[in-house]
Order: sequence, then C-alpha cells, then structure tokens
Amino acid sequence: QVQLVESGGGLVQPGGSLRLSCAASGIIFGINVMGWHRQAPGKERELVATITNRDSTDYGDSVKGRFTISRNNAKNTVYLQMNSLKPEDTAVYYCNINIGPRWRDYWGQGTQVTVSS
Repeated sequence: QVQLVESGGGLVQPGGSLRLSCAASGIIFGINVMGWHRQAPGKERELVATITNRDSTDYGDSVKGRFTISRNNAKNTVYLQMNSLKPEDTAVYYCNINIGPRWRDYWGQGTQVTVSS
C-alpha cells in the first residue's frame, strides 16, 4: 500500500509565494518520475511540472520561470516552489509519483491553492 500526503496549499496574494510538498510512504521499491498537475474549476487537469530520477525537469508553459520542482529521494518527497503567483494559478494541485516495484502512478489527495487579493 502506498500513500501520498500533500501539504502547503492555502490563500496567497498575487505576487506571493507558496511551497507545496508531497511525501510518499508505504511499500516503495524505487521512484521514477514525480510531478504536479492542477485543475481549476470548469477546466481540465493540466500538467504543471515533472522531474525524473535523474533530475531532468519539464514545466507547463504557463508556469515556466515562476515555478520550480525539486525532489528529495531520501524522503520520497517532491516539492513545488511557486513564486510570482497569479490569480490564474488558482486551482487544486495534485502530486503524481511513479513508484516501483509495479511502476504504477499514484496520486495525492489534492491541495487547494487560491491566489486572490
């Protein structure tokens, strides 16, 4: 059994920053790609950022230059540092981790990020 626990969401003013964390626990034999997705009301879920086990990163066009994804393999944790936040970043953010031995994708429960003055 694998569980992902997210933290760090909340309400922030435009231009502010937040840091999201997602920790995996349970029976884990290796972690491959880790990532973050988000879903705003009335919109489809979209990719925010991914990071491979070789620390290669990729970002959605709307967050490039503002968000940074990182990982701590010893803690089975992925982070998302979000700077210069905009109202259009408001969404529920979900972490997604590919975990062995079966190399399945697991999802976090989601954390709300609201950017508003």
